[in-house]
Amino acid sequence: MGGEEDECRETLLKKEYYENCSGCKVEQSKDLQRGLPIRNVVAIYIIVLTATLPVSSLFPFIYFMIRDFHIANREEDIGYYAGYVGASYMLGRTLTSVAWGMVADRYGRKPVIIIGTIAVVILNTLFGLSVNFWMAISTRFLLGCLNGILGPIKAYASEVFREEHQAIGMSAVSTAWGIGLIIGPALGGFLAQPAEKYPNIFTQSSIFGRFPYFLPCLSISVFAFGGAISCCWLPETLHKHNGKTKLCDDSFQALETASSGFDANERNQKNEEQIPKESLLKNWPLMSSILVYSVFSLHDMAYTEIFSLWAESPRKLGGLSFSTEDVGEILAISGVGLFVFQMSLYPYVQKLLGSIMIARIGGVLSIPLLLSFPFIAKLSGFILSLLINIASMIKNVLSVAIVTGLFTLQNNAVDQKQRGAANGLAMTAMSLFKAVGPASAGALFSWAEKRQNAVILPGVQVVFFILNVVEAIAVLMTFKPFLTQRL
Repeated sequence: MGGEEDECRETLLKKEYYENCSGCKVEQSKDLQRGLPIRNVVAIYIIVLTATLPVSSLFPFIYFMIRDFHIANREEDIGYYAGYVGASYMLGRTLTSVAWGMVADRYGRKPVIIIGTIAVVILNTLFGLSVNFWMAISTRFLLGCLNGILGPIKAYASEVFREEHQAIGMSAVSTAWGIGLIIGPALGGFLAQPAEKYPNIFTQSSIFGRFPYFLPCLSISVFAFGGAISCCWLPETLHKHNGKTKLCDDSFQALETASSGFDANERNQKNEEQIPKESLLKNWPLMSSILVYSVFSLHDMAYTEIFSLWAESPRKLGGLSFSTEDVGEILAISGVGLFVFQMSLYPYVQKLLGSIMIARIGGVLSIPLLLSFPFIAKLSGFILSLLINIASMIKNVLSVAIVTGLFTLQNNAVDQKQRGAANGLAMTAMSLFKAVGPASAGALFSWAEKRQNAVILPGVQVVFFILNVVEAIAVLMTFKPFLTQRL
């Protein structure tokens, strides 16, 4: 018995790796690594962009797409159907996020990432070729079901880098996600209806004339196809050790344990006895932060849907009569402002105010800002463009600052070993609320457009009022005893 323990310690001290384990090969390359592996950072950017671009690229043109399907009997009903198309993606993601996480833990991160990128290539292309409402909603739902990239790529980013570079890896995920939410709507706005906008390049008889919303979807799918090919060279980080082993523990914490002269099995047993496995559902600091995060996410998704519908609806219904290009330009400018704020000012604001105070202040400031939107719509010309761009930029900055702060609270509410499961739980809850957002927002917008002559809150005023009610509820949830922090 003692001979086996000595042999085990000797093996651990030599840091032997399994010859056919891809995870061990990654660990070995990390031990030999010097400097930041730029290739891994670029790979993460490409993969996250592939997952993110389809999420919101449809919002600038969804109003016109539903109009062209001729499913709405009246112009006021367009928002009702647009809401279901917007919600279908998030509903699909809600149903499968946990399952894809389990598949990634069992079979590897790489297969899930490849399946997700291929799903974007096929289903996003089909969405652009949709000829009716049901084809559009089905392709978006299936895309949400099969695009399980975000959870596994977070795990991958934490595993493929050395410890001193893990923060950069996780930052690459969040930054690429933010960039995707900027580029996606911009592509949708500028490339939709190309035969009308660029008649010298695209004719009405071409495929882009017959399918006016195909070009932005095709552009994203081409990018995703390149991402799918590049995924073939990704190293798998999941450890797969077949057969009996002489290693006492698969983790490299066991290597350090053995070098200190302790038996790894005894130490692991003691650790398990000293640190009970806490149920995430019983962790109130985590669950409260997830619930607050989900309500804010519901508000943000509903706002995103409503803003595009409102901007593109006719003036007679209280809208701005903007084109898809106009909306894409506003979202792009807002995105640039958001990116600059997140990369430069947010860290200082976070350090000064803290995550909870950022959520409270951001929520409170959003309320009067949203109340001003119906009155901005009464303006015209340069003043209208200037004010709507400023208001949109401020709203997006506040929203992302709130969500980023709450995301920090979620990670601080659990130990490192539970962060993967906690993030998966948060993603499922957030996706569920975001699925409700577009559907309810579309129905609300259609109802509001039918009450132009109401005495109290006529037209779109009631829409922004209800958005503010949701925001106010979320702000109230940031106070004790509901939202608590881990001690």
